[in-house]
Amino acid sequence: MKFESQLIKGNLIKRYKRFMADIRIMDNKIVTAHCANPGSMINLLRNDADVWISYIDNPKRKLMYTLEIIRSSKTLVGVNTNIPNKLIYECLKIGEIPELLGYESIKREVIYGEKSRVDFLLEGAGRRDCYIEVKSVTLNRPEKGDKIAEFPDSVTKRGKKHLFELSQQVKKGNRAVMLYLVQRGDCKSFSIASDIDPAYASAIKTAQNAGVELLCYDCNILTDEISIRNPLEIKI
Repeated sequence: MKFESQLIKGNLIKRYKRFMADIRIMDNKIVTAHCANPGSMINLLRNDADVWISYIDNPKRKLMYTLEIIRSSKTLVGVNTNIPNKLIYECLKIGEIPELLGYESIKREVIYGEKSRVDFLLEGAGRRDCYIEVKSVTLNRPEKGDKIAEFPDSVTKRGKKHLFELSQQVKKGNRAVMLYLVQRGDCKSFSIASDIDPAYASAIKTAQNAGVELLCYDCNILTDEISIRNPLEIKI
């Protein structure tokens, strides 16, 4: 998936107020970018880190720039949590995820459960409806293992609710999938960060026992495009 515009290279000054980041770009100009990531972004917010931001000239937006990529050591990491759903939608349309082939209809943001919206609903003749939630993953902690991607990087009550909603769909006879998209290419396996959010770790085991399927793929991150790459081993 190509980025909508050419990204601008800069260096991170600081992230603050959760959704804002000051970036130094060419000629030492400092701009404020929207940080579309509610997580803690552990190990990514190094002072002066190389970053890439997008620019959209839209008078309706408060911030014209968006933080898209951060370089962590030698790895490019996608940090915009809006990207995974766009990428997965493209992959579903062209059949790039083998576990999710064979459906005729792809619906987005469908209302279900207790006032929730599921990221994708797949439908097909003679097949169970398939409800899919997508989560963006950026966390890698060297002390936990250089090649392990983890989720979440902060407590997520919303993520726990999604697991419950998916479990309810399985009880109704439908198929339910939690898909983790690792927005980096340097990890070989995926695990739950139970020390960061024990309640989510417990919820994922409950969901698995209820029949919710877990999938995890990593990405190839470039400064002009992002693409899905390989399935990662899930270690829960």
